[in-house]
Amino acid sequence: MREIQLSPALKERLMQGHPWVYRNHVSPEVQLASGSWVRVRCGGWTGYGLWDAKGSIAIRLFSQQQIPDTRWLREQVQAAWELRSPLRQQDCTAYRWLFGEGDGLPGITVDRYLDFAVIQTYMEGAAVLLDGLVDALRTTAPLQGIVLRTQHHSDQREIEGKIQLLWGQFPPADLVVQEHGLRFQVDLQTGQKTGLFLDHRENRRFVEGLSQGRSVLNCFAYTGAFSLYALRGGAAHVTSVDIGKGLATAAATNVSLNALDPNCHTFVTADCFERLDRYIQQGQTFDLVILDPPSFAKSKQNRFAALRAYTKLNAMALRCVTRNGFLVTASCTSQISPEAFREMLAAAGASSAGAAKEQRRLQIIHEAGQPLDHPVPAAFPEGRYLKFVVGRVR
Repeated sequence: MREIQLSPALKERLMQGHPWVYRNHVSPEVQLASGSWVRVRCGGWTGYGLWDAKGSIAIRLFSQQQIPDTRWLREQVQAAWELRSPLRQQDCTAYRWLFGEGDGLPGITVDRYLDFAVIQTYMEGAAVLLDGLVDALRTTAPLQGIVLRTQHHSDQREIEGKIQLLWGQFPPADLVVQEHGLRFQVDLQTGQKTGLFLDHRENRRFVEGLSQGRSVLNCFAYTGAFSLYALRGGAAHVTSVDIGKGLATAAATNVSLNALDPNCHTFVTADCFERLDRYIQQGQTFDLVILDPPSFAKSKQNRFAALRAYTKLNAMALRCVTRNGFLVTASCTSQISPEAFREMLAAAGASSAGAAKEQRRLQIIHEAGQPLDHPVPAAFPEGRYLKFVVGRVR
């Protein structure tokens, strides 16, 4: 096994439990194949990790005692399973079973939809763990099938949007899961993420409580999850906007599955920036506007461009909210901290004045991060990616 020495300056961070070693902290002379196990030494600290030949993260650390074996993997999967027991008690049949670094398995996530598990890997080296992970998942809970989706760009399967069957049977295309009493049809094979944005589960329920009698605009709606909660919460009307093909049909299916009034829901297939601009030109406003855009920054180099995009988007949305209405806004960009996100919202308010020169200010009434099934190690601030802010527009 290759032993890699690191600068003593990193010892405190590693002792606290940070799971990454960045490539610029490793000697450029170290050239290994992805998936090679390495022993890392830093002062008196020792750990074991997987080498990745590509990307900014050279080593993902798994243990201070040993290279993960079958027993070790089963213990991690079992611990994660027990943490999610409150979700199962609430009859939520879709949740993140393993959240990578948050559950001690860096570079790997597992989502459970009914009796199907969807593994996602974020590094080439994860392939060496797949057999043991499949065994651990099957040992821990009853399953009908386990599939793999990859997120590292070197894998052609991810580019083509396909999944690989690792065990059992493929999930059906019309699989229906339940979340807080609402039903969702999910596409595990070609849908975004693994079929549903699971990290907003509790945030959707919060929106439900604000929706009674209100007109709602849901931007970047995908298959209408926020819209369903708003409709169940008694919204007078919900307009969902997303540019994706086929999403209008998917959202209509979800509305029908829950016996909600289709006359209270409109799906608009359009670019959200362009649609917001149209509403501004028409002077159309809503009592509650929801923004849940995709990540605008994949790396630190894109951070300032992302902040500009968020500022523009939120400034436009503020102009579409009725007086004393609500803006619900989120960011899944890990490159932007909660503090920077709040500063962006203040800047968006300052730049929201239109022809009437009326500036909008946001009165924050609620903030949230990630739910139970997306835990974050205290020593790993990079894992705290989700920002969710609800504010009254004054």
